[in-house]
Amino acid sequence: MENRNSKIAFVTGGTGFIGSHLVEALLAQGYEEVRCLVRSKQKWLEGLEIEEIRGDLSEPEVLWEAVSGVDYVYHIAGVTRAKDDAAFDRANVNATLNLLGAIRHANPGVERVVVTSSLAAVGRCECRIADESAPLRPVSRYGKSKAKMEQAISNPHEMQQSFMEALPITVVRPPAVYGPRDRDILTFFQSVNRRVCPIVSGGGPLSLVYAEDLARGMIRAAESDEAEGETYFLGSERAYDWHDVKDAATDALGHGALAVPVPPVLVSAAGAASEAWGALTGTYPPLNREKAREIRHAATACSSEKAERDFGYAPQTSLEDGVAETIRWYREHGWL
Repeated sequence: MENRNSKIAFVTGGTGFIGSHLVEALLAQGYEEVRCLVRSKQKWLEGLEIEEIRGDLSEPEVLWEAVSGVDYVYHIAGVTRAKDDAAFDRANVNATLNLLGAIRHANPGVERVVVTSSLAAVGRCECRIADESAPLRPVSRYGKSKAKMEQAISNPHEMQQSFMEALPITVVRPPAVYGPRDRDILTFFQSVNRRVCPIVSGGGPLSLVYAEDLARGMIRAAESDEAEGETYFLGSERAYDWHDVKDAATDALGHGALAVPVPPVLVSAAGAASEAWGALTGTYPPLNREKAREIRHAATACSSEKAERDFGYAPQTSLEDGVAETIRWYREHGWL
């Protein structure tokens, strides 16, 4: 591949679903070097031309080396499921502060640091579609950890400046993300494939961003002067509902599916049952009481107008095309 620029990036969470799409996008845009923090296995990075940095976000010396000399840092690493508040805070709050501390120490002149938060940090919202002016009122432990992270990087604590003041940071808040390699939405498509699709009754609008569109948006945010010190939602071109997603899936699968309305109270009951099963088996199922609370009470749609205005964010993938490509990938890899 012929390089088109000499930029160097460091990515945390690159072995995961969103991070691997970002790494591919950086390489496709001709970044000279992409460094990735890898704890054990490369997973989705296998075969890509990256510089592997062995270690994790609790090791300052590893982070000093990783961020030294880079132009851009993309922090995606984190957890969406954990056993308790302390585990969420270690992964989503403390790890972020460790990374920013390392950048401040080893590369304070970095061009930009993109920190990934979530729509879940907003939680309850008076508007059906949230924008960046909405206060942070998260309803889940995951959302609370992301809100706590945003507040922590804006708080100077015992330092003269907060990290937001000391470093050129941009915070991005994706809504639900889907695409090849994603396991969270897989269960929905499996239901559609079985021709019976439960859909929560009375649900609000839904933002659902394709992973490749999110990755391109994060790069645009990093390279935009306007985005320094700002927070952005990076969502879909419009709000959907789950019937839209079902219809796109049935088109891709080539057969219909019966939509079965699910009363919201049953979502809570299913979340409690799933969590109890997880406690017995030592697993963290995607649906639990926290996720059920988000489904019932938190904002699920966001406006990307600010990102569109400031740096030309524009999702390129229609829901129909994104769902079709995701299902094609699931089938190719035996997931569906």
